[in-house]
Amino acid sequence: MGSTGWSRRRFVGALAGGSAAAALPACDNAPPPSASTTPSAPESSPSGQARRPSGPRPLYLGTYTSVEGGGKGIGLATYDAATGGITGTGTINGVGDPSYLAIHPDRRTLYAVNEREDGAVTAVRLSDRKVLGSRSTGGAAPCHLSVHPGGRWLLSANYGSGSVAVHPIDSSGALGERTDLVRHSGPPPGPGQDGPHAHQIFTSPDRRHVLAVDLGTDTVYTYRLDEKAGTLTEVSQARTRPGAGPRHLTFHPGGRYAYLANEADNTVAVCSYDPASGRVTVGEAQSTGTGSGTSYPAQLLVTANGRYAYLANRGPNSLTRYAIEADGARLGLLDTVPVDGDFPRQIAFSPEGTLLFAANQKSGTVTVFHVDETNGALRRAGEPFPSPVAVCALPL
Repeated sequence: MGSTGWSRRRFVGALAGGSAAAALPACDNAPPPSASTTPSAPESSPSGQARRPSGPRPLYLGTYTSVEGGGKGIGLATYDAATGGITGTGTINGVGDPSYLAIHPDRRTLYAVNEREDGAVTAVRLSDRKVLGSRSTGGAAPCHLSVHPGGRWLLSANYGSGSVAVHPIDSSGALGERTDLVRHSGPPPGPGQDGPHAHQIFTSPDRRHVLAVDLGTDTVYTYRLDEKAGTLTEVSQARTRPGAGPRHLTFHPGGRYAYLANEADNTVAVCSYDPASGRVTVGEAQSTGTGSGTSYPAQLLVTANGRYAYLANRGPNSLTRYAIEADGARLGLLDTVPVDGDFPRQIAFSPEGTLLFAANQKSGTVTVFHVDETNGALRRAGEPFPSPVAVCALPL
């Protein structure tokens, strides 16, 4: 099932423990953070409106629970939308290896992957933090999930076995038995890969298609989702250059272009998207601005006004800033900023887009940056927040 690739993904480098493990109280009886009214997800773009709410906002933190120095479940915290300061408030226990998180559109239910050999996805009701149960993904090491915009289907990507799954969501937010499982059986693995490794699955902005990014086959797959049956039908494939190792795709708000982070060859690429057919066309590889070393690009974010993009680089521990040009068709490299942490695995905007959160896996910290609304510049908001093996930050 390609466990070599999974091990490399999960355990590359030393995992930090120590003081990070003490940041979140062990108890799970702190009051639930109040929900906001603006939808968000770990990879969502900011709203573009500079509304700055007062009071603490909820922040959920993903981790690995089965490694030394890891967390005990889903970390709970709040953050100040004006200052970016984070305060730990507890843990949702009973969720194993919740390395990626997503929120239901109605904000009542949180979903987590269980990134283990026997992969699963778990639903948590936020009003009382009750774990509503888990369902098998039918594969190994699920590392990404997203909720279809209609709120009725959960999509997940199994990294270890190179497959994508669909689960129904009932009216309570709980998950039903899997309705589909599609393994990426072709094209053959790229150079240095032992098989397919599905790394991301999400719905296109126009809601017409579901896109899956596979690092092992150097391919972006486009599917149509049958919203009655919960099944996927492949409609096209887009190949990167051999050995690119595509990891994460993020759309420009215009919906015609997207930006691809390539983990294996340390590049990014501008992609075009045809809404009618769902076909993605991958453009030329571009620099991460991090020099000749291995940068392990992880994830791209795009501001809601479509003017700037940010790339997390796990090798040099930096964030690259790009200017988006030609209505989304070009990326212009601007600069890189130190992340003040080790191995920024995932990045996310606050709903208003005024803050950027970076989850640093090896240092076990979350770094927060203020995002300048006029030029996209990043300014660190205080000291990084300790969080055990931080692999995902979901600010709401």
